[in-house]
Formats: sequence, structure tokens, C-alpha cells
Amino acid sequence: MLGVVWMIVTGLCFVAVTATVKMVGSDVPAAQAAFLRYVLGLVFLIPMLPAMRATRLSGRALRLFGIRGVAHTAGVVCWFYAMTQIPIAEVTAMNYLNPVYVSVLAVFVLGERMAFRRIMAVVLALVGALIILRPGFRELSPGHFAMLFTAASFAVGYLIAKIMADEVPPQVVVFMLSVTVTIGLAPFAAAVWVAVSWANLGWLFLTAVFATAGHYTMTLAFRAAPLTVTQPVTFLQLVWATLLGAVVFGEPADIFVILGGALIIAAVSYITWREAVLRRRAQTSG
Repeated sequence: MLGVVWMIVTGLCFVAVTATVKMVGSDVPAAQAAFLRYVLGLVFLIPMLPAMRATRLSGRALRLFGIRGVAHTAGVVCWFYAMTQIPIAEVTAMNYLNPVYVSVLAVFVLGERMAFRRIMAVVLALVGALIILRPGFRELSPGHFAMLFTAASFAVGYLIAKIMADEVPPQVVVFMLSVTVTIGLAPFAAAVWVAVSWANLGWLFLTAVFATAGHYTMTLAFRAAPLTVTQPVTFLQLVWATLLGAVVFGEPADIFVILGGALIIAAVSYITWREAVLRRRAQTSG
């Protein structure tokens, strides 16, 4: 139950992230908004400095962190851009594709096998994405393509984080991501820089606060309960995003987005469950 509660709080935090970015809207270019969010969030890295100083990073680790920073930088810019182009519910639903990309990339990057049932789960998730996008039945926005790219970029970053988590403390993984993305965003932000109001700075600081809190509560959820318990709870995030979009931003609820998001979450939950089962079998046989 504690894991479920923390996961509900995590979902609320991440919906709050999308809401604060939506409040800024197109007043600030996507690259600059993303850069300011990360700069304002650097204050949260101070408690991680001792772990960072105590860790010696190899050349391989620095290269992997650099690749992750590049991938995440591109994904963050596209995510901020998508928030100005498409409804919150669609951004949230399409972001669920991230674990699906991870599952596919793990086959090529980590050499993992993909059984038939996992392939069918990936296909189900892609069907869910098609239901959300409905190509041929409506005009697709550049924001939709930006979110497809965002999920793929974040998947690359997740895989590298998974590799590095076994080699360095988690604080170092978070610290290196924040620093590399801030540096990566700087030239793009400088190229489109505009004056920013104090109100928008406030919203972007809240974005950093809710993002940091969301990642922290997600860690607490993972400690309190297995992924097979916490993963299905993430579907509530889509419900809250839909309600927020309708009530605050006047975005009509779209049944196709909810249906497609439900299919993606079902597929992701199954993939998570299968990974847990296989991990238990490996530990038992070991």
C-alpha cells in the first residue's frame, strides 16, 4: 500500500510538471524554457556533491554519461516543444511509450532476448499509440512527432542509467544527467533567448521542484513495493492529466487518448511483470 501511495504522489508531481510548463506555454522558446528549468534545479544537486567528490569516473563512464546527456537534451527540448503544441493528456499518454522503446533497444544494446509474449506486448503498445495519433483520420501536429522522438531519446538515457547504476552511486547518475543536460541546452537556449518575466521564472522553478520531488517519491515507491505493483498505478497520471487539461486549460477529453493510453499501460505493465518473473527465476536458479 505504501508503494501505491508513493506512486500516486509521483503521478501528481509529474502532472504538476506538465501543468507548470503549460502555464509558460510559447512565451519562452522550448530550448530556453528547458535550460532555465535545469539551471533552477541545480540547487537540488548540492546534497549530492559529497557522493560526486568520492567517485572517480572512468573514461568509459564519462563517455556514456555524455551520450546520455546528448540524448536527454534532445528529448527535453522536444518535450517542452510538444507541451506548446498538443494537449497535456496526449503528451502524458505518448510518454508511456518510453518503457516500450527501452524493451526494444535492450535487445540491440544489452543483447537481451525478446520472447513472443513480450513482442506481442510491444505490438499492443504500438496499437495504442496509433489509436492516440489516428494518422489519416486527423492532421498530426509537429508536437506528436516531437513526443515520439522524446520517448525514444529518454529510452536511450534510461538504458545508459541502467548500465551506470551498477557501477556508480545513484546520486552520481542524477548529478551527471543534470549537469550534462544543462550544458547541452545552453547553446540552444542562447540562440533563441528572449526576456523572461518573473512569473514564468516562477513557473519554471516549480517545474524543477515538482520534477525533483517526483523522481524522489518514485524511488520511495520502488523501495516500498515491486514494479509489478506500482506500474499499473501510473495509469492514474493519464486520468489526472486529462482532468487537468479539461478543467484548467479547456482541452476536451479525448476517449481515443484514454483508450490508447490504457493499451500502452497494459503492455508496459505486462512487460514489467514478465521482467520480474524472469528475474525471480534467475535468482532462484542461481
